[in-house]
Amino acid sequence: MERKAIKIRSQMDPGVQLRMIPGHFATPQSHITNYMDITTLKTRCTEARGLAAILAKRYEITTPVDTIVCLDGTEVIGTYLAEELTKSGILSYNAHRTLYVVSPEHSMAGAGQIIFRDNLQRTIRNKHILVLTGSVTTGHTLDTSLGCIRYYDGIISGVSAIFSAISVVGGVEISAAFRASDVSYQSYKPSECPLCRDKVPLDALVNSFGYSKL
Repeated sequence: MERKAIKIRSQMDPGVQLRMIPGHFATPQSHITNYMDITTLKTRCTEARGLAAILAKRYEITTPVDTIVCLDGTEVIGTYLAEELTKSGILSYNAHRTLYVVSPEHSMAGAGQIIFRDNLQRTIRNKHILVLTGSVTTGHTLDTSLGCIRYYDGIISGVSAIFSAISVVGGVEISAAFRASDVSYQSYKPSECPLCRDKVPLDALVNSFGYSKL
C-alpha cells in the first residue's frame, strides 16, 4: 500500500479530485484493481462543497426530495448537497420546506443492513429519499440498503455516489461524480479474479470506512 495515488480530476470542477491507488484489493463482495480513496472528498469542506455542487446538477427541480440518507460517512457532503438542492428550488413536501439529512445505523445482520431508530423514522416514512453513498462496486450493499429504506416506507427518488462502477441498482439510476470509464478499474468475483490466479498477493482489505493493509 505504499504505491503512489493517482489523482483523477472532475471534468465539471478540476478542484474535485478522486485519489486512485492501483493494486489488488478485496472488498466484502469482490476483488478490485484500484482502491478509490474518497476520504478527502468526504471530510474536507472545500472538496465536499464542490462535489455536492456537481451532484446537485444531476437532478431536476421537479425531482421530489424530502430527506438525504447518508451512507459511508458522507454526512459532510450530504449537508452541502441539501443546501445546493434547496438553492436550486428542488421540490420538497416537508411542511417547513427544507431537507432532512440523516444517517442510519448499521445492523448486526450483515453488510448493507441498516436501521432507523423510532425518533428518525418520521424523516423516512412516506418521504422522498435521496440516497448518498461513497463508492459502488458490485451494488450488492447498496441494493440491500435501498431495500431497508423501503421497509421503513421510504420512497426512493434517486441515488448519488462519489464513484460508481455501475449505472443502475435495484431499478434506480446512480448519479455519480466519477465512473469506471473515468479510471482504469476492474472488479471480479473472488473466485474469478485473474490476479489471484496469477498469485498476486492482496495489498489490503477495503470497505466504506477505508483500508487495512495485509
